[in-house]
Amino acid sequence: MQAVDSSPVWTEAGLAPYACYSHLSKGRIHAQDAAPTRSEFQRDRDRIVHSSAFRRLVYKTQVFLNHEGDLFRTRLTHSIEVAQLGRSIARALRINEDLTEAICLAHDLGHTPFGHAGQDALNACMVNFGGFEHNLQSLRVVDDLEERYPGYSGLNLCFETREGILKHCSAANARKLEAREPGGVGRRFLVGEQPALEAQLANLADEITYNAHDVDDGVRSGLITVVQLMEIPLFARYADEAVREHPQLQESDWQRRWLYEAIRRMLSEQVYDVIRNTGAALQAAQPANADAVRALPPLVGFSDAMRAESAALKRFLFQNLYRHPQVVDTTSRAKVVVRELFDIYLARPQEMKPRYAARAQGLEQAACARVVADFIAGMTDRYALREHERLTGKQLLTE
Repeated sequence: MQAVDSSPVWTEAGLAPYACYSHLSKGRIHAQDAAPTRSEFQRDRDRIVHSSAFRRLVYKTQVFLNHEGDLFRTRLTHSIEVAQLGRSIARALRINEDLTEAICLAHDLGHTPFGHAGQDALNACMVNFGGFEHNLQSLRVVDDLEERYPGYSGLNLCFETREGILKHCSAANARKLEAREPGGVGRRFLVGEQPALEAQLANLADEITYNAHDVDDGVRSGLITVVQLMEIPLFARYADEAVREHPQLQESDWQRRWLYEAIRRMLSEQVYDVIRNTGAALQAAQPANADAVRALPPLVGFSDAMRAESAALKRFLFQNLYRHPQVVDTTSRAKVVVRELFDIYLARPQEMKPRYAARAQGLEQAACARVVADFIAGMTDRYALREHERLTGKQLLTE
């Protein structure tokens, strides 16, 4: 009888020496046997995709509230687009695609309803109770809040995935993390180290993606126009290029194709710029392995010229889209929803879902406030609006 080949069906052959290799992972908080058909980072990705927090992203705001239009991005579609972009760049750089994808898919799991407005409102509510950071909340989701396994809370992800999810962290919270997990994901914020290349890439892929799709959604909404965008060099260069090659794009019936083509070319050039610039930085630094990367300055990034152009696009979106009176009006009302929900739940924890009410029972105010923040952060836009109407009788935003 022929012996069964017990070697894994997955492979990480071809990765650069400075990539993260799953068999060299710093491990999970709770030890587990290896999976026969998946690497540890593939396993992390699958756990993230099957989590409740990931499914809830489909009804969480990116810029426009979920009910404002069927085709606007949500946190879920944003995360998928970030993962696609991240994988493409990771492949070109010969770093770990599966780890990059896992980080990209999980990076917004802790985001509140109503986008950054909800985050700002919840942080203001928590100012006397330790504050609220959505990156830290994403880590709380995968470490503690997901309830799927009998032996532990959370998803029990690898160190490298968790490290990438926590892309920002205050010194105070980093010290708390270090006390809880010595040498863990909080340590780099205290000693000034960088995360792995895959985490650096996921962070940049997030920025590239939201700049591009916010241009698309902004024009679709009618709040910004292509005429305005033509004053931004990064967009105008590729819009002009597209028209030179396809003159029909200037016709009224082709305007949306013109926008898509300009965005596509802009995205492609940003991707190629990251690949060229990061490749040159890696060639110069010659890190021997993933640990060596942590002791170096950031290596994944734009060229100076592209960084300046990307920053100009970001400033344009901030001034003309995120601060547009219509968006400000909506987000102002969303902040009221979050603030009033927080005050009610803190005063009457029994109004929360039973498992959160049970967690809050008998706690001092600061600990109870953290439970309330966990509950609100996990809400979708529509659930938060329904809860607010149930508890206050008011309709500040219509579904």
